[in-house]
Amino acid sequence: MELTPDPSIVRADGPWTHRDVSANGIRLHVAECGEGPLVLFLHGFAEYWWAWHHQLPALAEAGFRAVAVDLRGYGDSDKPPRGYDAWTLAGDVGGLIKALGARQAHLVGHAWGGMLAWTVAALHPRLVATVTSVGGAHPLALKSAVKRSAWRVSRGQARATGHLFRFQVPMAPEKWLVRDGAAAVETLFSAWSGERWRSTREFTEALPAFRQAMLVPGVAHSALEYYRWAFRAQFRGDGRRFTEAVGRRVSAPVLQLHGTEDTCILADTARASVHWAGPHGEPRIWPDIGHFPHLEAPDRVTESLLDFVR
Repeated sequence: MELTPDPSIVRADGPWTHRDVSANGIRLHVAECGEGPLVLFLHGFAEYWWAWHHQLPALAEAGFRAVAVDLRGYGDSDKPPRGYDAWTLAGDVGGLIKALGARQAHLVGHAWGGMLAWTVAALHPRLVATVTSVGGAHPLALKSAVKRSAWRVSRGQARATGHLFRFQVPMAPEKWLVRDGAAAVETLFSAWSGERWRSTREFTEALPAFRQAMLVPGVAHSALEYYRWAFRAQFRGDGRRFTEAVGRRVSAPVLQLHGTEDTCILADTARASVHWAGPHGEPRIWPDIGHFPHLEAPDRVTESLLDFVR
């Protein structure tokens, strides 16, 4: 029988303040520190706000209000039975920006959080000052890459995101995610990260926190619902409407940070995302880095982010 920790376990002590914010009809838990222009951090699959623990104090020290949120269904945020479609998730972020009392935010997202940042910039452009995508891609770039490589058996984005298809069946993926103390989280982190980071003490020390967060009741199911909507929407009207809504270039400046060893979102998929980017430089593709640049090379990510948002 697996342990089911209380959601409050994610409220780790540190140079930040934890609080709950009502936005878009749900309660979202955030960790924040500093004062100044708002920088809002959005985590990816199998993470929670703590994925940004390196960046929060650094941004605060540099004169920004740094806020990392547990997205809907994660950590100590609400886990409602529905609302895991891109429209509602973008509404969560837009509502959070307003609830935090800001007119705009610099959005920084990893993987799913990166795709969500692109989406908010398209659907709620007035709320977004800049977009930074870390180990992520524009949702239409990912969709196109998956379709284009679907016929390849041994390589390509379709194979890299094969878990998307495996996650469509009911119940079994949830059981897999929480089995043996959420060992699957460590399996995924190991498969997607760069070899150099996997051999460090920080990798070993970080994994228990992410595994515990996945064991919080409701998180495994909620996390999988993101994938289920993304897949099933391709065959429904809301998916076509979403494609049309995010199909234009975003007006906010865009920064992309990616690793050559990312085996989840391939570097070529990140490069293809510039088709939907407004003002931007070429994606920064770093060698020896995998799917988690914010954890694998935190100082480098922080420096690049600060240079950009300033």
